[in-house]
Amino acid sequence: MAKPEIYVSTDVEADGPIPGPHSMLSFASAAYTAEKELVGTFSANLETLPEASAHPDTQAWWEQNLAAWETCRQDLQPPQQAMQQYLQWLKQLPGKPVFVGYPASYDFMFVYWYLMKFTGESPFSHSALDIKSYAMAVLKTPFRETAKRKMPQHWFDPLPHTHVALDDAIEQGALFCNILQENLK
Repeated sequence: MAKPEIYVSTDVEADGPIPGPHSMLSFASAAYTAEKELVGTFSANLETLPEASAHPDTQAWWEQNLAAWETCRQDLQPPQQAMQQYLQWLKQLPGKPVFVGYPASYDFMFVYWYLMKFTGESPFSHSALDIKSYAMAVLKTPFRETAKRKMPQHWFDPLPHTHVALDDAIEQGALFCNILQENLK
């Protein structure tokens, strides 16, 4: 019997638009079954890359979100250590990990780059599932018109979106599972 898919809702906080020149400051994942069972979470705050620097626009955004900034700058870990721990966490999940993000293109770019740089592998392969794209297909709306404010309210659990990676990973994972459950009926 094939292992079930485990949907790994992941959120990244960074100091710029791309990895390498900029650092991933914090990331978190919430692993869900298709039935919306939360089977585990992982989060880490990272030291910045020695060769990287903050992008001015992103730094200005952080200055407007000081509580989230302060949270992601606590208990810092070296990226190599955090990514090794994350890889082991992913491998112990009770199924095949599927990366889920909102937007997946941004979050996956950072996580994939860090996994490859610091562990040499990615259990996600080269793939990520984008919640907005999935919602677009379900709602049959144009991509640019598919925004959270236009999605059915019953897709959203009463969970906070705080720009703290773990909060956002849990919230977005619940959103994905609600859309999935509605469309598997």
